[in-house]
Amino acid sequence: MTTGPDSTARLNRPAGWWAGVRRQPAAFLMAVAFLTRVPVPQRLLERTGPPAALLRASVVYFPLVGALVGLATATVVVCSSLFWPVWLAVVLGLAAEAVLTGAFHEDAVADFCDAFGGGWTRDDVLRILKDSRVGSFGALGLMLAVAGRAGSLAALDPAVLVPAAVASACLGRWVILLVMATLPPVSDRPSLAGDVGERLSARDVAFGGLIAVPGVVAWGLIAPGRVAVAVTVLLLFALAFVAYVRRRIGGVTGDCLGCACYAGQLLVLLVASARPA
Repeated sequence: MTTGPDSTARLNRPAGWWAGVRRQPAAFLMAVAFLTRVPVPQRLLERTGPPAALLRASVVYFPLVGALVGLATATVVVCSSLFWPVWLAVVLGLAAEAVLTGAFHEDAVADFCDAFGGGWTRDDVLRILKDSRVGSFGALGLMLAVAGRAGSLAALDPAVLVPAAVASACLGRWVILLVMATLPPVSDRPSLAGDVGERLSARDVAFGGLIAVPGVVAWGLIAPGRVAVAVTVLLLFALAFVAYVRRRIGGVTGDCLGCACYAGQLLVLLVASARPA
């Protein structure tokens, strides 16, 4: 058996599965950096390999990061409600969330509504998606989406507000995984889907769902029936959304993913706040 620099490097190289395990903390931090404005030291990300591979590994942690964002939003709402009416506390909570995330998904909602509402052809839709200006479809769509979330949060029982808000933010990010697993990225368009470069696998979606469990378990203990309904509604929504986007542009962009996430959050909150007939 020969020895030398190459063989020594092979012996010292960590096994593939172990390298993957070591990369998971950095993948979580990459998800935090991608979805929020929380500062993450770049040196912690650079030491784990190529950025594209780390971004690919980080996607499964989106539901967990979403749960943390939802917890932050709900905490601001609960604390603010000690001093102001609940509707104003919800406004303050959503404002704090926008600061925390840089209004990441709200921007996607406006762009999506503008493009798919105002574009007749595929080229029209893609051209409007690149336009940073907000038109009437985008303004109205964003206003209704934010108002829907605000109204749903304000209508929740105080005992359910925190678990439902956390679950909605968590499951909304899980919808991103569902869409990325079923639609290819639109070619030549910079976006999360394009940066990842491939569809997610069923294992990625399942692993992301497993990671989402801590964000949903508290609401599940309070209202297991509503959780089951919410997950069913999200799956049906994802199927309809994927079919619509595939028909219109043949693939997915970052704005499509962000809008799907926001719509998923809204649907979960609507289920949580619905009154029995």
